Amino acid sequence: MWRGPITSQAVAALMLTACCTWAVTPGDPRDGYEHAHYETASRQLSALRGSALALAELAGNPPLGLPPLPAERLPVAAAIDLGRRLFFDRRLSANATLSCAMCHVPEQGFTQNELKTPVGIEGRFVHRNAPSLYNVAYQEALFHDGREDDLANQIWAPLLAANEMGNASREAVVERLGGLEEYEGEFLRVFGDGISAATLGRALASYQTALLSADSPFDRWYFGGEADAVGAEVKRGFRSFVNEGCATCHQLQTGHATFTDGAYHDTGIGFLAAASAGTPARRLQIAPGVIIDVETDIATPHVEDDGRAAVTGDPADRWRYRTPGLRNVALSAPYMHDGSLATLEAVIDYYAAGGAPHDGQDARIRPLSLGADERADLVAFLQALTGSNVDALAGDARAAPIGDTHHGP
Repeated sequence: MWRGPITSQAVAALMLTACCTWAVTPGDPRDGYEHAHYETASRQLSALRGSALALAELAGNPPLGLPPLPAERLPVAAAIDLGRRLFFDRRLSANATLSCAMCHVPEQGFTQNELKTPVGIEGRFVHRNAPSLYNVAYQEALFHDGREDDLANQIWAPLLAANEMGNASREAVVERLGGLEEYEGEFLRVFGDGISAATLGRALASYQTALLSADSPFDRWYFGGEADAVGAEVKRGFRSFVNEGCATCHQLQTGHATFTDGAYHDTGIGFLAAASAGTPARRLQIAPGVIIDVETDIATPHVEDDGRAAVTGDPADRWRYRTPGLRNVALSAPYMHDGSLATLEAVIDYYAAGGAPHDGQDARIRPLSLGADERADLVAFLQALTGSNVDALAGDARAAPIGDTHHGP
């Protein structure tokens, strides 16, 4: 992290670092934000430069540990490149301030490490955590509640949500992009057709489909047969993962692993959120080191979230959410559908305590007798699921313009 003055030499140093080395690490967790000496750990996006990867080849030849994609779903290079540009273009939002990448930050595991839930257009509250986009191509259902099953059509939920990207209609987005000369020609070249709701979805889906990440230390040990690819603590952690029942939901398949059953479960987190709804606050932090007391109760943001039940209409689905995959999970904090658990250690502690017992909680969630060493081994196993190409994917992402094609760096 650069701590000196922001001079041309400083920016040049940052650019050199970004060009030559990449490290996907948590962003700015705001540790110490309440103190006057707080200093941000965020990096300057305008100084980041990366190199494009052959993502079409990656999609056609997934890394060790992932299954092949169906031939009909393989994206072509030109569509991936177009989708990457769009992913970083703020003009997809109604007021040209918010891009897809601002909630799915490449250096933060294609999610946001800094916030439990993202901030939408004009600072509006979004009530669910931003899912990581690694390996989204393998998901049969999308969003925490599984309300969409097509990646090309999925884009319209955030684009049209009043608290996310705020567009009034599909037509409004298509018309805005259709007026941009640089995109009009690209869509014709890539799809043989102009900009439409369908081609816009295909472009963004093409880029996301290619975000495949595996070949982790675990994969090289478990699937690749490299005995020394992981240490003893990882192997012990994996045994606990299986023996304690974690793998019944975060499943491994023959020859590969997506680490999800694709199903929906009540883990107790939704119940806890509902039980704590409306808890008022009288202290507000308005800047680093600046906390004020107010004389009236300030309501904390809350949206009633029934999970899968909002999709199916079945009361039995209340507080059920889709099982997320665990690949690159060490990069995607905070955890759970609402970002309420900050660390892997907190997640393991939560499940070891038996969740939040109530009618409807999945029966497999029960108190576990895990000592400190066993919990540390589980964390080591989860950390060993980080793919070998996460830095390269972040560098590839930063090969795209930031913001829009006229006002990028």
